[in-house]
Amino acid sequence: MALSLVQFREAGGRGVAALGDHGARRVVGATSVLDLARAAIAAGQGLAEAVAAAGDGGAVDLDTVELLAPIDHPDTAHLLLTGTGLTHLGSAEGRDQMHRAAKDNPEPTDSMKMFLMGVEGGKPADGGVGAQPEWFYKGDGSCLVAPNQPIASPAFALDAGEEPEIAGVYLIDADGMPVRLGYALANEFSDHVTERGNYLWLAHSKLRQAALGPELLVGDLPADVRGTSRIVRDGATIWEKPFLSGEANMSHSLANLEHHHFKYGLFRRPGDLHVHFFGTATLSFSEGVRTEPGDVFEIEAAPFRLPVRNPIAIAAPVPVAVRAL
Repeated sequence: MALSLVQFREAGGRGVAALGDHGARRVVGATSVLDLARAAIAAGQGLAEAVAAAGDGGAVDLDTVELLAPIDHPDTAHLLLTGTGLTHLGSAEGRDQMHRAAKDNPEPTDSMKMFLMGVEGGKPADGGVGAQPEWFYKGDGSCLVAPNQPIASPAFALDAGEEPEIAGVYLIDADGMPVRLGYALANEFSDHVTERGNYLWLAHSKLRQAALGPELLVGDLPADVRGTSRIVRDGATIWEKPFLSGEANMSHSLANLEHHHFKYGLFRRPGDLHVHFFGTATLSFSEGVRTEPGDVFEIEAAPFRLPVRNPIAIAAPVPVAVRAL
């Protein structure tokens, strides 16, 4: 069974648990995945080795502790949320329909052109550099929502829509090189109505909170990830659909997506954390679903044992006035 790490808080403070064949077991001395990763790098170990070396601190009942996001940083400015779109087979269909309707043009949209670039060149056979994907900035660590906590849509937003995805989690080492810590199941929350208005508003539509499931999956991501995304309203499921991820279902290799993010020097600042969303092909918005405050997003997929689950909230409006000095 694959190893996953979970961060939690209890009366005695924070802790880290390893999820494996024997359930959730406390990692001795670990209070954060970040510190555990730093120690592993310093010791020349992998995360699984570091967990084994730390020792088994006994069972943890995850139902009795507060689950935290699987990665965080004490200074949220040093955790960056970013992502790539149009990376999955079939991911262009909904986007193309949105943008084609907006411009009423039978010619291929820029979204479809970008998708086809990935299909044709996103997985170079020689393992080299492939086609550049769509890329977006999502926010910093202050935008990362903990498990089961409300995911807030801005008061000015036109939509509050889920995006079930896999995200890679990285730490930049002392030499300025990215080290992948693992993968997390994610909800890359977006405003699809704003995006539909004009594809150049994609950047605006992505500046939102996001949620990760409680687990950091250590090691390799399966090539074929199959899960389910649903929306629950007043206890009843109003929409549910399977989704696919993993390289077997993508038009880009993970290595290609990683290369095109970390090729920029500003994303290789020693000590920074990165959560990079890899994209999706499944959206309730594409099927006409309009979410409401109080709706609950639930996303689950093997090999992750725990789901991403967050209710929707609407943030209070904040008057913004720019003043001159």
